[in-house]
Amino acid sequence: MTVQKEAPTRQDDNEPRHWLSVRPRLVVASGLMLFLELSLIRWTGSNVVHLSYFTNFVLLGSFLGIGLGFLRVGRTKRQPYYSPVLLAVLVLVVSFFPVQVNREASGILYFTSLETTGPPAWLILPVIFVVVALVLMGPAELVGQCFPELPRLEAYRWDLVGSLCGIGLFTLLSFLSAPPLAWGLVVAIGYFVVLRPRTILTGVALAVPALLVIGALALETFSAGALWSPYYKVTTKAFQTQGVDVLDIQVNGIPHQQAIPAAKRLEWEAQYGMPYQRAVSASKSLDDVLIVGAGSGTDVAISLLKGAKRVDAVEIDPKLRQLGGEFHPDKPYSDPRVTTHINDGRAFLERTDKKYDLILFALPDSLTLVSGASSLRLESYLFTEQAMQAAKEHLKPGGAFSMYNYYRENWLIDRLALTAEAAFGHKPCVDMTGWGGQAVITAGLTTADQACGGEWAGAAANTPPPTSDDRPFLYLSTSSVPSLYLIALALILLFSLLAVRVVAGPFRQMRPYADLFLLGVGFMLLETKSITGFALLFGTTWVVNAIVFAGVLVAVLAAVEVTRRFRTPSMPVMYGVIAVGLVIGWLVPNSWLLSMPLALRIPVAVVIAFLPIFAANVVFAKRFSDTSDGTTAFGANLLGAMVGGCLEYAALVFGYNALLIVAGLLYLGAFVLLPRTSRALA
Repeated sequence: MTVQKEAPTRQDDNEPRHWLSVRPRLVVASGLMLFLELSLIRWTGSNVVHLSYFTNFVLLGSFLGIGLGFLRVGRTKRQPYYSPVLLAVLVLVVSFFPVQVNREASGILYFTSLETTGPPAWLILPVIFVVVALVLMGPAELVGQCFPELPRLEAYRWDLVGSLCGIGLFTLLSFLSAPPLAWGLVVAIGYFVVLRPRTILTGVALAVPALLVIGALALETFSAGALWSPYYKVTTKAFQTQGVDVLDIQVNGIPHQQAIPAAKRLEWEAQYGMPYQRAVSASKSLDDVLIVGAGSGTDVAISLLKGAKRVDAVEIDPKLRQLGGEFHPDKPYSDPRVTTHINDGRAFLERTDKKYDLILFALPDSLTLVSGASSLRLESYLFTEQAMQAAKEHLKPGGAFSMYNYYRENWLIDRLALTAEAAFGHKPCVDMTGWGGQAVITAGLTTADQACGGEWAGAAANTPPPTSDDRPFLYLSTSSVPSLYLIALALILLFSLLAVRVVAGPFRQMRPYADLFLLGVGFMLLETKSITGFALLFGTTWVVNAIVFAGVLVAVLAAVEVTRRFRTPSMPVMYGVIAVGLVIGWLVPNSWLLSMPLALRIPVAVVIAFLPIFAANVVFAKRFSDTSDGTTAFGANLLGAMVGGCLEYAALVFGYNALLIVAGLLYLGAFVLLPRTSRALA
């Protein structure tokens, strides 16, 4: 059995006792902390369009705040009533000054979106980052206050249990499509439970911010046309144009879809009918059609109008599918020829054995990221060379694949056409059809299966190469990190250094825990690699994402329990296990895992992903139990996780597999910095 060296610190008898004992208080505070972090990532991203592409920005602020909260423990006896006050300020600022897309503008925001209205990015993003950090510092301080009252690993264990409860509750509310008002009520209750106001003044300090937050979220929740899916804030507006009823759908303030009668859509925009002209099979027998990005149903209705006998409609967002079922004038989802699949398009392709006469990628632009821990968008794995090869494998003899969208950039059209050429082995048909860079790219199984209006001239000389499953960043036109990211990350790190210095004092106090800092950096990279890897193997859906997040915490909790209850190998051996796990992860290709049956793919992927995570957390648990200052050590580890979130952007240049190499170097550095007295820990 592992013997923990630190005895729990007794609470000062002069301090008023909390109405909850330390263990349930720690669970509630940890659950509040993680629930609040996830809520802020979702809610701010739905109201500030910049964060639809940079949710990592909020995550970095959260990690900074959590780290500062632990470092602040013991430096003041005041309770963090500033946290709910600042949360109210953040909610009011974002509610009354949202950043939305200006539909009339023609410029480009980052990759493919339109210009915006509201506060500029250089103003609103720093405000959100700083305030998020200060807000999360409060719950983290409450968690940190519990750590000295328990043995090291027992405190860490209950912290993880609380985090799992926070994830579980947020996942449940997502499943129920609960609006932000429900999130606000949960957070308000959590603050009241852990801050235990004892005076009228402290009660007011909690009640007023809570009422402001709940009021603002209630106003948003009950506003006309607002729905909450697991991915978006969905707003709708019905209007008439040229005597036709149209339902306009926006997600996170961005114009996204319109439910329009199929006949009118074909009349107004040629791109929707072009695949049926270019695919030779469509003019003969259109028995089976797959539509990825079915959305509100217009593309499905068009396929039925063109004579499709069976249509598999794949849509990742259940609310968009619901809107199509209720409001689309053609009622395509009520047609017996249509089968709906709520899933990620790539995951559907990897799991089905069915073959099709025509496969359509119908404007599958998600406009949001998979999670706050990566730069991966929901549709990123749809446009890689491997994805188009998967589509090719699901075509019947004589079948064709087609995609269309408003691409807005010629290099993007060329890149996708080049990807189709690489996957199918011949030039596709490329049709430019209208404003906004409308284009249709169609590739038959053979050249005889496509009827092009003219030969595609080929990609321009400066066209970036096809994307891959390892580096699936379609909208990144260069092989470097965009300057916007670099400037933002540099400012984040500079502010973080100043904040740590102000809150924790001289950096030399954390110098003994430099190895724990590096462990935090490496762990964040492993978590990012796991999230993106599982998204490829099992889908980019919110369910997969939630399971992976929970799975990481379960692996960490398992490592803590094993360390508490059993004699584990020495530190050098455990670092060796980490190295072996990283090498296995590097050597095993995704293509091999994707070729496995799902029942076998799951356990193999879990072992490969979680072996280094488990070993790394055994190392952390052993080292953490040996520290003399638990809250400072834990704070250093959390700040390392924030730096790991910054390093995640290296994947934009080198790909996700390269993160394993970076993690390996970080763990090597942590081993070198490991104190000699800790090397023989067992």
